[in-house]
This record gives sequence, structure tokens and C-alpha cells, in this order.
Amino acid sequence: MSFDPVTLWQTMTPLAKGVSVLLILMSIYSLTVAVERFIYYNKAKKQSLAFARLVTGFLKNDRLQEAIDSSKKFKNSHLARVVAAGLYEFHNDLSSGAANIQGHDPIEAAERAIERETLVTTADMKKGLSGLATIGTTAPFIGLFGTVIGIINAFRGMALTGSGGIAAVSTGIAEALVTTALGLFVAIPAVWLFNIFMNKIERFQVEMSNSASELLDYFIKRRGAQTQRTA
Repeated sequence: MSFDPVTLWQTMTPLAKGVSVLLILMSIYSLTVAVERFIYYNKAKKQSLAFARLVTGFLKNDRLQEAIDSSKKFKNSHLARVVAAGLYEFHNDLSSGAANIQGHDPIEAAERAIERETLVTTADMKKGLSGLATIGTTAPFIGLFGTVIGIINAFRGMALTGSGGIAAVSTGIAEALVTTALGLFVAIPAVWLFNIFMNKIERFQVEMSNSASELLDYFIKRRGAQTQRTA
């Protein structure tokens, strides 16, 4: 008997076919998430570099409103979202006079706004990755489930026909092992992609943390300069 994919598929039981279809759908989902995340992360990297160059010039000249407005052009930039949140809170406090309220520190308010936006941005970056982790963990077991059921059916067929030997069960075992191979084929890329994306997110988090620290230093220096001018 031939062991080509078409022949194996034709000889599979409905349950084995269902397992195979499920694994194929999981693989398609993994590839879809991978392509979407690669595009998203590349845009985030390019736009963040462009935003960093642009906003640096605005902050050097204390043009806070223009820096806030410029962030709207970089919707996929993680740095733009975090920096804009801090700038908006700080600038709004200064403009509204909230900075003069006793007990209210505009720098601390900006820091809290940055922390909130960092958490939201990180969550957005992790969209779809939980699915990759789940697929990488469960796909081998789903494939193994199909294999176990296939081997049980192979031995059941041998018992019903009364024939023995490896030749009698070789076809059934071969089609059963296909699901294990398919499960590994789906799981390995999913785990690999998940680790790659998590490493990218960790780098993005470092970038957001560094940018937040630099922005807070800028706020402290600006407040110090204003204090000296009013003294």
C-alpha cells in the first residue's frame, strides 16, 4: 500500500481527519498572527525612531503642544503613545493651573499617566501571543491524541480480522503517526515565534522605560528652571 499523503488521508478515520483539520486550522492561525505581529512590530520600530528624532527637537525648544500634536502622526509607535501620555498630563496641569494646587505634583501625575499608558501599550503588543503559546503547548498533545486513537483502531481491526503481524497494523499505525508529526509541525513554529515576539516586546519595554525616564528628567529640569526664573 502507498503511504503518500493523499492515500493516508483517504484511509484515515473521521476522528483522525478531524484532528488533522484542527491542527491545520491552528497552523493557519499561527501564521496569521505571525504575519500581523511582524508587520505591527516593524511599524512600531520605524515610527518610534522617526518620532524620537522629531520630539527631541520640540522638547529642546519647550514646544510641548507641538510635541503632543506630532505624536498623533505615529499611531503605531509605542514611544509616541507613552511620551504623549506624559506630555499631555504635564502640559495640561500647567495650562489649567492644577500645578498650583497644594499637594498636587504635575510630575508625579505625568509619571502615573506614563505607567498607565505603558501597561496598555504592552497589552496591545501582546495581542495574539497567548494564542501562539496555547498552540505551542497543546498541538503535540492533540496530535498524540489522534495517534492513540489511530493505534487503538489499528489493533481493533487486527482483532476483528484475526490476522496478526506488523503488516496487518502497519497502515493503521502509519496513518495514526501522521497526527503526531502534524502536531509537532504546528507546535514547533508556534513556540519559536512566541519566543521571538516576547523578546521584541521586552526590547520595546526597555525603550519605553528609558524614554519615560528621560521625559521625567526633562520635566524636573524644566520645573527647576521655572523656579529659578520666579525666584
